Amino acid sequence: MKIGTLCYIKKNNKTLMLHRVKKENDMHKNKWNGLGGKLIPGESPEECVIREIKEESGLNIKTPSLKGIITFPKFDNIEDWLVFVFTANQFSGELIDSDEGNLKWIDNSDILNLNMWEGDRIFIPWLNKNKLFSAKFYYSNNNYIKHEVIFY
Repeated sequence: MKIGTLCYIKKNNKTLMLHRVKKENDMHKNKWNGLGGKLIPGESPEECVIREIKEESGLNIKTPSLKGIITFPKFDNIEDWLVFVFTANQFSGELIDSDEGNLKWIDNSDILNLNMWEGDRIFIPWLNKNKLFSAKFYYSNNNYIKHEVIFY
């Protein structure tokens, strides 16, 4: 199982999104995502999300807020993923040119209109709830099948 993080950085009714257009053989090619990546050995999810945001955007986030955990069985048709989902609204630094794609501040009202994974359209609104979620999203050949969720 791969373990990763995903973070949605927010400011002034906008969210920083990454348009995945730069990497070769990227399963997320042309999709819009939050920022994040895989944990390295010995790293906590909080340490990972802070490091990944710095590497991908140049921003130093402070006090990321855990919003939920998502399991993606065989998401890449090979391995399961376990993803810790965060938001952050306190940060410093300036945006850099990301190796992963193009970074853009998107109006919150426009986010669900972006080309993204279908499951993202389902869980992104959950980030505004004052409840922690634990979800499982099923995909087959890059197509959303169904999901399950529990709110705490």
